[in-house]
Amino acid sequence: MKITVIGSGYVGLVSGTCFAEMGNRVTCVDIDPVKIEKLNQGILPIFEPGLETMVLKNVKNENLFFTTALDKALQNTDIAFIAVGTPMGEDGAADLQYVLAVAKSIGQAMQKRLIVVNKSTVPVGTADQVKEIIQQELEARNSDVQFAMVSNPEFLKEGAAIDDFMKPDRVVIGADSESAIQKMKELYVPFFRAHDRFITMDIRSAEMTKYAANAMLATKISFMNEIANICERVGADANQVRIGIGSDQRIGYSFIYPGVGYGGSCFPKDVKALTQIAQENGYKAQLITAVAEVNKAQKLVINQKIKTHFGEDLTGFTFGIWGLAYKPGTDDMREAPAIDVIKELVRKGAQIKAYDPKATDQAKEHYLKGVQNITYIASKYAVLKDADALVLLTEWKEFRSPDFEEMKAQMKSAVIFDGRNQYLAYDMKNKGFEYYRIGK
Repeated sequence: MKITVIGSGYVGLVSGTCFAEMGNRVTCVDIDPVKIEKLNQGILPIFEPGLETMVLKNVKNENLFFTTALDKALQNTDIAFIAVGTPMGEDGAADLQYVLAVAKSIGQAMQKRLIVVNKSTVPVGTADQVKEIIQQELEARNSDVQFAMVSNPEFLKEGAAIDDFMKPDRVVIGADSESAIQKMKELYVPFFRAHDRFITMDIRSAEMTKYAANAMLATKISFMNEIANICERVGADANQVRIGIGSDQRIGYSFIYPGVGYGGSCFPKDVKALTQIAQENGYKAQLITAVAEVNKAQKLVINQKIKTHFGEDLTGFTFGIWGLAYKPGTDDMREAPAIDVIKELVRKGAQIKAYDPKATDQAKEHYLKGVQNITYIASKYAVLKDADALVLLTEWKEFRSPDFEEMKAQMKSAVIFDGRNQYLAYDMKNKGFEYYRIGK
């Protein structure tokens, strides 16, 4: 099948590459010529485990192409995916300018019958806007070319996106055209064997499904963090409570680990956007609003523990930071708790030494650019040299079983503030550490 994916960011690049892996001929389009030039040189704009190898393989096999020329890409395309960003606007709503601009470009360029698929995360009703804009452009040039509109939300986890796409839990298709549904099924059949994973519905329900899924997962995280904060005040252990409730199959263990809160490109943006969608339609989403408020406060819970231990004024204290990315397996720092934690430590006078296996450049060039008193170190143990404490903020695997003796040898004082509850299995007191974690 011939596919065009418009937008070569995280969703577009992963989706296009995985479609190519199954033998489809895929052209990824982007308006950024520098990005396209680098992609044609084999240089990826993002880090995602397994993606670079798959991109290079499919480019070599001539299944995957990169270009800035949308009109040429659409000449022989069966399906065009819209996979551009929908950043959060000032009011919390999704900014649709890029999606709508792509719709206009499609209407101006398409020459044959086409299935237009929106894979960007968009508010309910966006497909109607996209359809209207394409139709207006077709009419403006007196074209009677037909097209079908489809919503196909993505459910990719950063750090595991390749597995998520190649072995999906479900594929959600929103469409009002039976022929478009069958075409989409043909495209996705190689990715799953159980047909109940292919879920069809109306377009608006598909658009809502993406927001509902992310809001539900964010709710579980904020709920467990709220429980953890209560546990600290009543003398309970949030981790033991987690085990107790997670054993209930109706609840499960996923997304109920207490910590410093969620971040990334999806949960913060989608939770706020869903709140805005509700408000625009005359409803106050109280629970979803609270989810965001709890998460905002949770990012600084670890700072309160630090101030309780060292005092309000942190001048003269040095903290080693393990982890900058919002989660392991990615270099993404969008809304990462590390940003808030580090800025607050610096505001209180602290010196910071930071290490992350993938996200250091993102911190330097974007998310912590201009923040004073930060030194980036290339080794997790070197970060700890003369540190008054370690603050762990991302649960990278290399942090799970460290050399505690080496840590103590480097540190000025053996103190750990564990924002991801990594060392529950260890007797940290016996290892000679003062140990503070979330929910205890």
